[in-house]
Amino acid sequence: MYRSSALVLIAFALTAFAGGARAGTEVRVLATHPAGDSATLGKNQTFYLRLGYTTDDPVKIWARPFFQGREVAAGSNPSRTCTGSGEALGWFFFMAPGERVDEIRISAGDGSNAGTQLVATHRVRITGSDRPAASTSEPGWLAALRQEDKRLQREEFEKRMNTPPGAGDTLIFGGFMLAVAALGIAGIAAPLWAIRRWRGGWRVAATVPALMVGFVVLRILFDTAGDPTSHNLWPFEILQVGVLSLGVVGVLLAARRFSSAEA
Repeated sequence: MYRSSALVLIAFALTAFAGGARAGTEVRVLATHPAGDSATLGKNQTFYLRLGYTTDDPVKIWARPFFQGREVAAGSNPSRTCTGSGEALGWFFFMAPGERVDEIRISAGDGSNAGTQLVATHRVRITGSDRPAASTSEPGWLAALRQEDKRLQREEFEKRMNTPPGAGDTLIFGGFMLAVAALGIAGIAAPLWAIRRWRGGWRVAATVPALMVGFVVLRILFDTAGDPTSHNLWPFEILQVGVLSLGVVGVLLAARRFSSAEA
C-alpha cells in the first residue's frame, strides 16, 4: 500500500514538474507578414512571424514549418537569447517552390533535444510559388524587430570577439571549420565528378545536387553582400547541403552499380 502511494506521489510530482517546465516559457503569434492564415509565397519570399514571449529562464526561440506532420525543407531564423518578456522575430523561406505548410511549430529552449520543447503551434495555409513575390509594404513591427535583432547580434558578436577563446574552444572550432570546408568541397566536387564521368540520364540526375549546392552558396553570397548578418549560421547551411549532396551522389552511385549488375 505504501509502495503504491509512493509511486502515485512520484508520478504526480513528475507530472507537475513537466507541466511547470512547459509553463516556464510561453510564446504567442502576434502578427505575420504576409498577414492572415492563408498566403502564397513568391520566389525567394520570406514568411515572418511577430512573436510575443514570456519566460522564466533564458531561452532561444525557433519557428519551423510543417505539413501533415512532416517538417518542410526550409531555411529558418537563428535565435538570440530571450529573457523575461518581449517580442522576437521568427521567419522561414522555402528551399524549393511548390512546398506547402499547414502549421508552424514554435519551440524554445537551449537547442538540445532534452532542453528544447514545443511551446506553440500556429495553424496556417501557406503555399510556395516559383513566381515573383507580389510587392507589398512591410509593417512597422517587422522593421523594428529586424533592427533589434541586428543590434543584439552585433552586441553578442562584439562580446564574443572580446572574450579570449580557450585552447579547447580553438581546437574544436578549427576542427569544425575544417570539416565544414571539406564537406563543402566534397559536396561540390562529387556531383561535378559524376557529371564528368557519367552519360545520359545519370549525368542529368547528377546535376540536381550540383544545382542544389550552387543555389545555397550563391544565396549566401548574395544575401551577405547586402546584409552581413543575414546568414550568421552559414557554416551549418554549407554543412547541411554538403552532406545532402554527398548522400544524393552516393545513392545515385549505388543505383548505377546495381542497374549495371542487373544488366
